[in-house]
Amino acid sequence: MLELKDISLSIEHGGSEQLLLSEVTTRIPRGHFAAIIGPSGCGKSTLMKVIAGIREHTTGSIHWDGRNLSDDGDMEPHEIGYVPQFSIAYELLTVDECVEGALRLRVSGISGAELDARIDLVLKETGLGEIADRRVSMLSGGQRRRLAMAMEMASQPHLLLCDEVTSGLDPKSEDEIVKLMHALSRTDDRIVLSVTHSLQHVELYDSVIVLYQGFLVYHGAPEFIVHYFGIKRPEDLYPRLSERNAADWNRSWQKHGAVYYAQSKLPALALQVASGDSASPSGVQDPPPLTEEEELERLRKIVEGKPDAPAEKSRDGSKVVVPGAASQFIVLLARRWKLFFRDRAQLILQLALLIGFPCLVVIFALDGLPDVKGLGDSASSIGTMFEKARQEASTIKSISKVGSLVSGLIMFQVILLALMGANNSSREIAAERNLFEKEKFAGLSPLAYIASKLVFLGTLVLAQSLWMALFVNMIVGFQGSFGMQALTLVLVNAAITSICLGISAWMKTAEQASLMGIYLVGFQLPLSGAVLALPKAIATVAQVFIASYWSWSAFIRSMENTRYYDAMTNYGVVPTEPAGGLLCMWVLLAHVALGLALAYTGSRNSRWE
Repeated sequence: MLELKDISLSIEHGGSEQLLLSEVTTRIPRGHFAAIIGPSGCGKSTLMKVIAGIREHTTGSIHWDGRNLSDDGDMEPHEIGYVPQFSIAYELLTVDECVEGALRLRVSGISGAELDARIDLVLKETGLGEIADRRVSMLSGGQRRRLAMAMEMASQPHLLLCDEVTSGLDPKSEDEIVKLMHALSRTDDRIVLSVTHSLQHVELYDSVIVLYQGFLVYHGAPEFIVHYFGIKRPEDLYPRLSERNAADWNRSWQKHGAVYYAQSKLPALALQVASGDSASPSGVQDPPPLTEEEELERLRKIVEGKPDAPAEKSRDGSKVVVPGAASQFIVLLARRWKLFFRDRAQLILQLALLIGFPCLVVIFALDGLPDVKGLGDSASSIGTMFEKARQEASTIKSISKVGSLVSGLIMFQVILLALMGANNSSREIAAERNLFEKEKFAGLSPLAYIASKLVFLGTLVLAQSLWMALFVNMIVGFQGSFGMQALTLVLVNAAITSICLGISAWMKTAEQASLMGIYLVGFQLPLSGAVLALPKAIATVAQVFIASYWSWSAFIRSMENTRYYDAMTNYGVVPTEPAGGLLCMWVLLAHVALGLALAYTGSRNSRWE
């Protein structure tokens, strides 16, 4: 039994309080299919989100099977399914893979034959069995809505909330979806609530809830709508509502509602209005018997009869256990790699960056390589050259040119890796935010989600940075510690990747996140001080936040006691004094930690569309 008691919701808007829902009170028994209808902006989707726990109501209480959700906590993920207006599936996955992923993320303790049986059962229940191998990108609008419901049916919820799932569909598809929701309400004593603007197929609902400007103005059998509102056909309802204000309609319903409840096949509602009794009714009729196809029944028995599946919610209502963070992490990571290799455009871009950027660095180094390699290899030769440099202006110019080239090549590597880092993660969370929020609603751990991103992106960072270091060093032959130089490049890439991941977790859209990533990389070069020295007061503040400065400094410090280091530092080639190598490493690690902290806290916040 789902019971709403005096549910109100108000928000601050333009300096005044705006009422979205006003003292909505009603009851919906088990095994029931109800529609929530009303004109646009009347509060239908808002009420659905309040029931789901996505939005917090201002006053009132929600009860589920006699449990006050305000006091006892939200419903368990397995108890409730929510189908939003937006797509909740990845375009590059197949129908079968989407349902399997939903099962593995939501239900613990199933695998092998049992998992296959559960998937087949859900696909058959939702009419998707024949297109199980088709990718989501190839589905029609109606098939996408079926898939969204199939994914919610993975945990066999007792309450299924469908928000505008028929919106934008052709009449045939709308008819199929409504009939599917009706069928789902007839299994497992399930309540199915459907928010809709359409008045088609109203006769298929057990009851209809009519909202108008946030007020409940009717809840009863659909056949009595025409009589109660004094209209000739259901399509005339919305024009009729506009003839009176919402408060008047609500007062009318408070006065006359008991009569219509009594005439409807809703004994629980009749008890509520007639006597004001809030106890759970004993007269609720059992749902009609199930009529399933033979194959569907066979699959159902496989799912129900498995004795060694303690984590599964059986048809008798035993509890489902959501998989732990470690199990969810494995599922998410496998899915992320699958999506990566199926996205040809992204795969080609990553390969182009991996191969092209190091080649670009080498191209800029080619003209100066003879001068770079012409420097002496020993301290004595260096001393001799600097002695000559005091005497010959041309030698000074040559050494300065080499120092400038080496410094520039280091910074070029750093900036290109910063650009790679921004490309890695700027859209990573923001682009799939709605899907993530839906999975989080179904029990996904934000920690498992961020951990899967960390491993996936970390692999990209290592491949990009180590190849950059190895390829450029093979051509240019930088002196100093190669291990320290490679670590420096890894850390700057990781720092920008993690910071952009954090930005992605806090931005509302992927476009906003990408733009912020571009700004972040764009300011790296001018604020690093590697090309032009900043005023000391500005540099002291700005360089703390500029990862490229710390990576550039650490790379230069790795060359101490070499001819390259002397060429860069003895003649004012480097406009800014490089920081100490160990300090640079700690600062870059701090940037990585900050980015991951932003990503985790941002992922925990609710950001529904």
